[in-house]
Amino acid sequence: MDSQTSQSAQASQSPHPPHMFQVDLRGLVDLLSHHLYSSPKVYLRELLQNAVDAITARRGAEPEAPARVRLHADDGGLRVEDTGIGLTEADVHDLLATIGRSSKRAEGLQEARSDFLGQFGIGLLACFVVAERIRVVSRSARTPGAPPVEWTARDDGSYTVRTLPDSARPEPGTTVHLTARPGAAEWLAPERVLALARDFGALLPYDVRVGEEPVTDLPAPWDRPYPSPSSRRVALARHCHELFGFTPLDSIDLDVPLAGIRGVAYVLPAAVSPAQRATHRVHLKGMLLTERAEQLLPDWAFFVRCVLDTDSLRPTASRESLYEDETLAAVREALGERIRSWLTGLAAGDPERLTAFLAVHHLGVKSLARHDRDMLRTMLPWLPFETTDGQLSLEEFAQRHPVVHFTRTVEEYRQVAPIASAQGVGVVNGGYTYDGDLVEALPSVRPGTVVAELDADTVTAHLDAVDPGEELALSGFLAAARAKLDPLGCDVVLRAFHPLSVPALHLDDRSARHEQARAAAEEQADDLWAGILGSLRGSAPRARLVLNHLNPLVRRIGSLKDPELIGTATESLYGQALLMAQRPLRPADSALLNRAFIGLLEWATHGEGDGR
Repeated sequence: MDSQTSQSAQASQSPHPPHMFQVDLRGLVDLLSHHLYSSPKVYLRELLQNAVDAITARRGAEPEAPARVRLHADDGGLRVEDTGIGLTEADVHDLLATIGRSSKRAEGLQEARSDFLGQFGIGLLACFVVAERIRVVSRSARTPGAPPVEWTARDDGSYTVRTLPDSARPEPGTTVHLTARPGAAEWLAPERVLALARDFGALLPYDVRVGEEPVTDLPAPWDRPYPSPSSRRVALARHCHELFGFTPLDSIDLDVPLAGIRGVAYVLPAAVSPAQRATHRVHLKGMLLTERAEQLLPDWAFFVRCVLDTDSLRPTASRESLYEDETLAAVREALGERIRSWLTGLAAGDPERLTAFLAVHHLGVKSLARHDRDMLRTMLPWLPFETTDGQLSLEEFAQRHPVVHFTRTVEEYRQVAPIASAQGVGVVNGGYTYDGDLVEALPSVRPGTVVAELDADTVTAHLDAVDPGEELALSGFLAAARAKLDPLGCDVVLRAFHPLSVPALHLDDRSARHEQARAAAEEQADDLWAGILGSLRGSAPRARLVLNHLNPLVRRIGSLKDPELIGTATESLYGQALLMAQRPLRPADSALLNRAFIGLLEWATHGEGDGR
């Protein structure tokens, strides 16, 4: 080659004057790293997305085109090679210089748009989160005669473009070179690149390798053939442990063909709070989109963690979460139906596994059954409830008792459970989450069942009345006891009931407690508010202290003649009944307990001093 020809060739390869991005690149990098992306690690996902999209675009025109992605990390840099469709010089300016332009808008790529994962332009510039320089060498497969083109950009916002000789890139495709930013070299280290590539790209449909190490692991664990259902269950349990760090109680196939969804839900081995946000792993066309998807399943399905691949759900701008739209709502309903079907299948064919599941996650199923009558009907024989007959299902409890009584709060249940059980009255504790609603819904799925909220009058009515003559003989004692507790808004009644060991029972309901709270507020209010609160005085029955005439202690107290000692003993019985009910004590109740305790000590010590 003569000197003139050599000089001409050098001129054709020399870079053009530097261009500037049509955006503040430093501001963009700050936006990406601090506001859009949760971690610098997403740079590798963007590179993989660009490579996969390029291969998809080429295969749209050349179905037999090679489909390879190779990553090479060394010396503080990273090189990513793909056999995709490549770029011409015009593409480079169009796609890499103007933020917001998408490679899917380029001529000839529109027909494959639905198969793409991301946007080439902004996706590549996102690599500035970890790189100070990006160099791209690409050759177009759509324009075979076009020479390779080199695009080199720096984080100061400048870039250059030049054409290269054919030998620089003989085959179509693209190679991206990253040079690490100061302090970011760890993100381009070989071990980190391999780990990230496997995390993001394990389900990609093409041959992806880091050096010689394979990245893809297909088919997905839920799509692989297994010799038996048990071996499949073991393999999926291993997969769950690798992904989420726990061994599941069971696995549920998630297959929604119309939404292009395949995956699996893993049942947590321990109970979790319904308020805890469940997070799931979602792959979009094989690429990991997010491992923190929160709105994928209905709220009631908080007892599972799932991993799936989809080709229909829309990602947000950061491609780290799902866009809330009608498609996601339909998918959420369909996935919920899969979990419901799994539950009904267990109820019909595997009661032992269902019992083991409900022992841990009955709260989630109750949440579902509260809104789904079919699920309530299916789960009725299995869901456990606390009752005066022990832990029973509502079906079994309703078979034992003509009237299903229930309480609204745990405190109310604790008040009446021992007494009701001894009197043969069946009571369900409706104070736990969802339980009261489910008991009230029982007649809708079990026609003819009578459900009634248990109140103080119902309990008192089931207690045996005392012989009128004996009650008359105790009238003086009862009058003194009623006078003592009247300021506390509590009546005193005498009944005979079992167990004998319970001397007194404190009964009230919500209306009575509201009235007590109103009266206490009225006492402490000024004249204006006292008048207003007084006008709100209700006619609800007051709380009552039911004395057990069969209890020996009550009989001895009833024989006392000293009014002061009767008052102290009555206050003691009242305080003991409150403590047995495990109810929160008002300041007046605490003062009464203290006064009664001191009064009994004074009476006991006074008796010793008198030589009695």
